[in-house]
Amino acid sequence: MTPGTQTEPLYLALDQGGHASRALVIDGRGQTIADAYVPIATQRGADFHVEHDALELAESLASCCLKISALLGTDTARIVSAGLATQRSSIVCWQKHSGLPLTPVLSWQDRRAFDFIDQRLAYAEQVADITGLVMSPHYGASKLNWCLEYDEDVQAARRNHDLVIGPLASFLVRHLVNSTDNVCDPANASRTLLWDRRTCDWSDLLCRIFAVDRNLLPLSVPSTFNAGAIEIGAHSAPLQLITGDQSAAIYAFGQPRPHTAYINLGTGAFLQWPVGRTAVDVPGLLNSVVFQDAGGPEYVLEGTVNGAGSALEWHGKRLRQNARALVQEGLTELSDNMPPLFLNGISGLGSPYWQSDFQSGFLGTATPGLCAVAILESIAFLLQVNLEKIISSGRKLERIVLTGGLSRVDYLCQVIADLNRTTVVRADIREATAKGTGYLLSRSVSWPTLDDGEFFTATTNSELNLRHMRWTAAMDEALKGSSPTGV
Repeated sequence: MTPGTQTEPLYLALDQGGHASRALVIDGRGQTIADAYVPIATQRGADFHVEHDALELAESLASCCLKISALLGTDTARIVSAGLATQRSSIVCWQKHSGLPLTPVLSWQDRRAFDFIDQRLAYAEQVADITGLVMSPHYGASKLNWCLEYDEDVQAARRNHDLVIGPLASFLVRHLVNSTDNVCDPANASRTLLWDRRTCDWSDLLCRIFAVDRNLLPLSVPSTFNAGAIEIGAHSAPLQLITGDQSAAIYAFGQPRPHTAYINLGTGAFLQWPVGRTAVDVPGLLNSVVFQDAGGPEYVLEGTVNGAGSALEWHGKRLRQNARALVQEGLTELSDNMPPLFLNGISGLGSPYWQSDFQSGFLGTATPGLCAVAILESIAFLLQVNLEKIISSGRKLERIVLTGGLSRVDYLCQVIADLNRTTVVRADIREATAKGTGYLLSRSVSWPTLDDGEFFTATTNSELNLRHMRWTAAMDEALKGSSPTGV
């Protein structure tokens, strides 16, 4: 915490994630001045249901703000603006007049309405052209439709003209600024499959395809938008940025660099490749708007691996052991043993395959620790498929930047470097989403660069290359309908 005599402006970055809500106060040099953390619960049910309590998430952010105020004291008044980054693709329904939630938050991991998507696959080409995305139950449209079709409270509110539906970010903004307005930014709106990446607004055609009334959706606004004042103890500051978690993370070290792949390794592994202010399509990958200001939208090509940290968590839970400890055990066994292969469809198989019901499994038998290593390698192999797709489209890769909790695992960083034969930089940062939010608020010229990160230089690893070839062949077979042996 800084002394109260200093007068430089500070920025509040709020990050609502899948395991916790965080608040970081950041100065114009990208340094963290204070931080707060509040864990949140996740409920997992049958039929691919994954939910959060909507009010718990809103209250967790308010608690973070109170903690920040207590930490900073009078320096809280130096906070000049705030930004919010949230889980993309998570949705909720709420009362228009009171703002109270009518449903839980349906997580981005929730796939309860996959059959609704399957029934509309004939529109896949149109949807991809308008949104830059693929037809997937992870995105909001099918979940919003499910609420409209099956939730009685939502139906009653709709009859009473008291219903708003949309991304989690919109609901949280409503509560943070205590406003009756309902707004939505591009990064979160785009993850509904109802938003046009070129016009930067809701699409009437998409709303008809997915049977969602456009009038129920929040107002579409740019990423930088004065949404109202947020209370930070006795102080208040304007909430001037709304974005998605992964969309913010790419700005953690300032304006994204060309010829660079940014990978955030968390619950999922999310690859982003900046392509400027023009929409670009590569088959099997996503084209996303990560930011929009007066100059227009900024786009990235994006690949998604749903089973990263969540896959290790799955492995630990089924064995009733600590996933982190299993990874460490496996890494110590590597000198004498080779890991098996893992076909990783945890939480659904993401890009470029897009199969929500893919059967995950290990090929071969091994110790629990070596199986954990196999999961790590599967994350790298899936990322590699996406990188090769982008490179084959004519783009040059000069370096890979890694952030997120799993980037702390040296072995995974080295595997990614070896597979790509390129330099990997592990960013010297733990909260990429919050730091990126801080940069977008400050636009400071004194922001830290990637030069202070840890570098992994590619080595020749013939055994890894062989496992990668075997994994690729096994994935091809599994995608043709064969199932992996063992679980």
